[in-house]
Amino acid sequence: MKFTALIVIIPDKDEEKAIEIAKKAGAGTVTILHGQNIGLEEKKVFFGLTLEENVSVLLFVLPRKLSMKVMKSLRIECDIDNPKNSGVAFTMPLSHIAGLDTKELHKFEDDIKTML
Repeated sequence: MKFTALIVIIPDKDEEKAIEIAKKAGAGTVTILHGQNIGLEEKKVFFGLTLEENVSVLLFVLPRKLSMKVMKSLRIECDIDNPKNSGVAFTMPLSHIAGLDTKELHKFEDDIKTML
């Protein structure tokens, strides 16, 4: 089975919604990183405090066949293609991987069988 990393960067406020959507589409374990989005435009200042947008980076390791289904669900339901939402999603192929849970591997196999 070939695997892909699906990386989704979304506003913090949409984190739980995105995880729920991804799980419904067949994703399993997710790793969440938190950061700040600094764009090209000047930062907003409110009473002397700089306002930066907090983002969540969701990292999924998925079978290649399942990754596009999950990404499509996130693009549609989180409206990632809308420039106002400041989200981005992309995949990267994985050539070597270790440490995947065997229960999750069996779940992926079952999900892919139902897709065929």
